[in-house]
Amino acid sequence: MPSLNITFPESLPVSARRDEIAAALAANQVIIVCGETGSGKTTQLPKIALAMGRGKLNAPPANGDAPAMRGRLIGHTQPRRIAASSVAKRIAEELNTPLGEVVGYKVRFQDRLSRDASVKLMTDGILLAETQTDPLLKAYDTIIIDEAHERSLNIDFLLGYLRQILPRRPDLKVIVTSATIDADRFAQHFASAKGPAPILYVSGRMFPVEQRWRPFEETRDYDLNSAIADAVDELWQGNAPGDILVFLPGEREIREAADHLRKHLAHDVMTRNSEVLPLFARLSQAEQDRIFDSHGGRRIVLATNVAETSLTVPGIRYVIDSGTARIKRYSFRSKVEQLLVEAVSQSSANQRAGRCGRVANGICIRLYDEKDFASRPRFTDPEILRSSLAGVILRMKSLHLGQVEDFPFLERPQGRAIADGYQLLNELGAVDDANELTRLGQELARLPLDPRVGRMIIEGRERQALDEVLVIASALSVQDVRDRPMDMQTQADQQHAKFDDEKSEFSGYL
Repeated sequence: MPSLNITFPESLPVSARRDEIAAALAANQVIIVCGETGSGKTTQLPKIALAMGRGKLNAPPANGDAPAMRGRLIGHTQPRRIAASSVAKRIAEELNTPLGEVVGYKVRFQDRLSRDASVKLMTDGILLAETQTDPLLKAYDTIIIDEAHERSLNIDFLLGYLRQILPRRPDLKVIVTSATIDADRFAQHFASAKGPAPILYVSGRMFPVEQRWRPFEETRDYDLNSAIADAVDELWQGNAPGDILVFLPGEREIREAADHLRKHLAHDVMTRNSEVLPLFARLSQAEQDRIFDSHGGRRIVLATNVAETSLTVPGIRYVIDSGTARIKRYSFRSKVEQLLVEAVSQSSANQRAGRCGRVANGICIRLYDEKDFASRPRFTDPEILRSSLAGVILRMKSLHLGQVEDFPFLERPQGRAIADGYQLLNELGAVDDANELTRLGQELARLPLDPRVGRMIIEGRERQALDEVLVIASALSVQDVRDRPMDMQTQADQQHAKFDDEKSEFSGYL
């Protein structure tokens, strides 16, 4: 392993607090680091831990010692795959080491981590899956839970799980990072005999951001894409040059807006060479990399809420906010989860506006009015209050974590959601009438899949139809791969028709 020259960019606010952060981590098992966008906490905290002597790089050579003596990893979780890979690349660049050698990442379908790496970026789902084979997370001496304020189901479960295992892992250090919201709740959650976990606040690099309200009335001839095009014209005419970040609810809306914008910009000699780039979680690695490549001309990035906090798009001077996002909600009536387009909360809207105040004074155009903003909830509901709990219950049962009602969640789930979760698992044969895990349930818990999809695969194996069921299960586990561009919907339907099967959509997948 190489010897590292660890430096900290003076331009990042967290660098000035690194000694204080290191001292707090040395004195406490858990610390909470709060910092707004631009503080540098995501990239610098793993380096602070490395400089303290944590991580494999600092462990003595094994020399035939038992594997437990080889040293452990600094684990660093991100809510999304695209953030895990981009953050790993950034830290590796700052350490002047090849990606994977000292700092690498592991996400679904990708593993860029050498055997002797010290820092492992991953999604929170990957760390959660590792609890099945490493219940005490002995592979790690430090765990950083980044963007904890997002309060995803995985994050809330991990925070509860870590609280339970910390007494049995006194050597494990945990850093929870968050925007300023929820800081006190996290501190109380990890309270010890000494009191709540210490909170360290780090300022962000923020310039003033001007808010402009531009509500529009949708008609047959004027829609969201038209409003975005008008907002782009307003920002690029008479203002300083700079890139624009547009927030949209989903991939389809991004593709439609991109088509509309490219045609709109082509009519003006000043804008016809502008880049229009998409940014969403399912993007290919090559397309992700384009977002971070340097460029000379004007650029518009069309993004989902992946760009709200967990991913920093460089060079953004202006933001256009549609005010909506796709939010997963569990329906107690239909017993299924749905992705619904909803108005974002005030905190999400403010996070979006803050993306344009990092490099210079910014302007945020909101495509709704101030009254609409004031009527919105302050925060987004934690995912645990709007999700099916069947998968959580299954994992808890397999790890022998006791009753769901007694588990130290930050927010206690609703009783009827717990009941629905048990009912589904019972219907799948994963738990018996006493809600205890069956042999089939134990096997199901080892599959990192929705319990219903996992049950299909097990049944497919039993019926000698595994190959066919794997195709169907794969199709059910991802977004629809078919695309219907706005200006080619008829042609797309004609091409897709060859895969239709009147007997079943499943037959069509095959």
